[in-house]
Amino acid sequence: MALFGARLRGIAHLKFHWRDFGWAQFVLLAAVFVLAGGLFTFARIMDEMIEGDTHAFDEAILLALRNPADAADPIGPAWLEIAMRDYTSLGSHAVLGLIGAAAFFYLLMLGKRLSAAMLVVSFAGGMALNGVLKLGFARPRPDLVAHLVEVHTASFPSGHAMLSAVCYLTLGALLAGVAQRRRFKAYILGVAIGLTVLVGFSRIYLGVHWPTDVLAGWCLGAAWAMTCWLAVRAIILRQNRRQANSGQ
Repeated sequence: MALFGARLRGIAHLKFHWRDFGWAQFVLLAAVFVLAGGLFTFARIMDEMIEGDTHAFDEAILLALRNPADAADPIGPAWLEIAMRDYTSLGSHAVLGLIGAAAFFYLLMLGKRLSAAMLVVSFAGGMALNGVLKLGFARPRPDLVAHLVEVHTASFPSGHAMLSAVCYLTLGALLAGVAQRRRFKAYILGVAIGLTVLVGFSRIYLGVHWPTDVLAGWCLGAAWAMTCWLAVRAIILRQNRRQANSGQ
């Protein structure tokens, strides 16, 4: 009985610590999970793509989004195709650069220089990394279906998917960090994730990317965004500790 009572007290002790597990710790663990999971999944997709094992999957998804009688005609009404052309622009360099510039100067006006610097590193680093990977893999664009928008670069990983993940998830993390209530934080992050998913899906729907290009772009973009966010968080915590120690 004594041993059983000791075990019960140990379980109660664990519950106490779990109850003390705050929102900040949960967000930190979630960011680490996204970083590790994104890198791992990207590596798996990359390996399967190099081996040619993703071909059947990619073809099946692309063909499922086209009229069986006409590979140039996407499924759905005409307005859906028009909408997808508009949505895909949300992941273009021009639009993301404009959003990034607006956010950068806004952060400077708030006096958040570190966050502004992180934004520049996140955006510029993501663009550079995507460009290097495209040149390195040099995967051809899909030729199975007609392209509904013009493209001029290699296919893997999707630049729109990766950079939209970098942009919207980075901004979502910054905005969620200053939101007061948890439901506001959840809403902001939900919108960021939704925009990222929408841009990536539009690339597949328009026939300009293999599905695995988009999946890889999402994974690597999310991992890069979380890397930058965690780096800034570590710097801020270190600065706060130094200020606390100097004030004692």
